[in-house]
Amino acid sequence: MTARTAWVAAGALAALAIAVALAFAAGRYPVAPGDLAAILWSKVSGAPSDVAPTVEAIVWSVRGPRIGAALAVGAALAAAGAAYQSLFRNPLVSPDILGVSGGAAVGAVLGIFLALPVLAIQGLAFAFGLLAVALVYLIATSVRGHDPLLVLVLAGVLVGALLGACVALLKVLADPYNQLPAITFWLLGSLAGAGPADLASALPAIAIGLIPLWLLRWRVNLLSLGDEEARAMGVETTRVRLAVIASATLMTAAAVSISGIIGWIGLVIPHFARLAVGPDFGRLLPVSATLGAAFLLAVDTLARTTASIEIPLGVLTAFVGTPLFLWLLVRSRRSWQ
Repeated sequence: MTARTAWVAAGALAALAIAVALAFAAGRYPVAPGDLAAILWSKVSGAPSDVAPTVEAIVWSVRGPRIGAALAVGAALAAAGAAYQSLFRNPLVSPDILGVSGGAAVGAVLGIFLALPVLAIQGLAFAFGLLAVALVYLIATSVRGHDPLLVLVLAGVLVGALLGACVALLKVLADPYNQLPAITFWLLGSLAGAGPADLASALPAIAIGLIPLWLLRWRVNLLSLGDEEARAMGVETTRVRLAVIASATLMTAAAVSISGIIGWIGLVIPHFARLAVGPDFGRLLPVSATLGAAFLLAVDTLARTTASIEIPLGVLTAFVGTPLFLWLLVRSRRSWQ
């Protein structure tokens, strides 16, 4: 690890710690850092704390699960974006390039349309997200004689357009007084309803996706050189590509199923991390995940504290991500020159 990478990693961890402290402190019922430390120490040591029971309830039952969900979703989307950008050798690729977000949207909207319970809606979003990417990959593998990465992108665009039409049709058929507002709110993204059950269902899938990406980090680096060069170095490109897509899709589907559609994180954060630590996937993956967790937590804190009503995360990430990404484009262009 170079000195630059060490400084960037330390800065990312510091930003994450600051974001967590501010997330607990901000809100109608603020939690002081001393009270938070006392509550955590009481949980670890088993000793009683002098903190009021109301504050403990806020930490463990209200704010804690939401903060945990923001950290998990942000890390998953940023890590998936880093994997896709390295795989496609394009820093402008995002995790929904293969239709996972569109599939999850269809599943969630269908669940709301059928008036299913929350857990069933999340399950449908997760399952449809995986099915959408499986369909894209099946289409891509059935087309021969073309660049496989290009065919994957084109298949993702086609399937994404079809899924968008399905969502639009369900919105037209939905009850405009009850179902349509719920559909619109879900599509804009939010962590307002995130609870311990959501974390318990999403964290295993995110971990299962992260582990293969980390184990395949050097093979991902070789894939970024091109298929011919990777095969010459002994990498089975088809299997590795499938493993990377499956892992990134699993993480994205799990994240989207509990948060709704949240854009820009999987696009902006890996691009920023690449400018900071370089293209090596072994450094890019952990830095992207850490920065993504800190970024989404900071945005979620703004979403619930800026106005009297909660701002949807999809709206706020666009407002924050657009100028940041424009700045990154200018900065990266200068570095290329």
